[in-house]
Amino acid sequence: MSTQQNPLTPASVRQDAICMCATGGTCSSFAPGHAIHLIQARLATATPSEWVDAIVSDVCADGTLVLASLNGDVRELWNGAGAATGLRPGSPVAFHPRYHVLHAEGRLFNALPL
Repeated sequence: MSTQQNPLTPASVRQDAICMCATGGTCSSFAPGHAIHLIQARLATATPSEWVDAIVSDVCADGTLVLASLNGDVRELWNGAGAATGLRPGSPVAFHPRYHVLHAEGRLFNALPL
């Protein structure tokens, strides 16, 4: 006798999917604000003239960063892969607006503009 299986629909699987960074693990998603994709990193580094230098104005525990560019623009970004953990107000960073990449402390992060 076979056991009855409980089939899952694609919709229910999508609703239950949670990125590992939400539970303290390594980011398992390439969605904006999560892990950076290799192609995204390569495109950002291939266009060096589009980087915007900035200073961190505020850091929130939920991964939100407020950046003040050197020309006075203020940007609010979110990253779930740990960009905010090592940054403090006053830290220098660079942001690539076209590819949504944050360069902080020698690492690249996928940053979701808020």
